[in-house]
Amino acid sequence: MNVLLAHQFSFEAAHRLPLLPAGHKCARLHGHSFGVEIAVQGPVDEQAGWLVDYDQIAAAWQPLYETLDHRYLNEIEGLENPTSENLAAWIWRRLKPRLPCLGRVTVRETCAARCEYEGE
Repeated sequence: MNVLLAHQFSFEAAHRLPLLPAGHKCARLHGHSFGVEIAVQGPVDEQAGWLVDYDQIAAAWQPLYETLDHRYLNEIEGLENPTSENLAAWIWRRLKPRLPCLGRVTVRETCAARCEYEGE
């Protein structure tokens, strides 16, 4: 049996998008309650009955949470232009070594806007 298993997290952060025209609202400093969904995929271990323990996903996320939460994202290396797309790819690159079965990273910056990234 193959599954896609997802765990949701959140963090608070400020950012601005410096490559936008000066009059664009997102070029100004602002903040979000970001939502992040980390999805792993693959075959269920027949003996354990699961793909991975949710605690493994949470443990892989924790160092990233500590780096991102209540921060100015533009000051984090690799996030100088912290669009949702760049943030999703940045998270992916850091999670993939810890979660080899990583299948998708979803970043929500509002309840109506999200970016889904499925790897490089």
